[in-house]
Amino acid sequence: MVTKSSFIIFLSILISSFGSAQEESGMAEQQMMPELTVDEMVFCSGIENREPVGADTVFADTVGQVYCYTRINGAENPTTISHVWFLNGEEKTSVELSVQGKTWRTWSSKTIPEEWDGTWRVEVQSATQDVLMSKEFVVR
Repeated sequence: MVTKSSFIIFLSILISSFGSAQEESGMAEQQMMPELTVDEMVFCSGIENREPVGADTVFADTVGQVYCYTRINGAENPTTISHVWFLNGEEKTSVELSVQGKTWRTWSSKTIPEEWDGTWRVEVQSATQDVLMSKEFVVR
């Protein structure tokens, strides 16, 4: 004969086992998802033939426009990254970029008015907003 307390104990064990199985399944999914990496991140004054030109970390305040070129690795499925541009710690813009292959080159650019001199930082963020890489350049 099954008592009420035996049934409650059985039900508790069953629910606990189900929760553990779900956690293990979720962990397995996370481990199977490849991790995106930034293999290259360069600031430059232009892009030609999908390659950076005029690479530097210091630009004159007359530069007009700076590009952030990145080479991403590890995307098994199409996804996105973002280039988040900061000037002296203040976010100026965020640009979402498509990543369509396991190794993918992409870039964004920012128009830099002469009065926006200072320390710039660009964060490369995954679709889940994890910071994959961050680098700085200076406009004087």
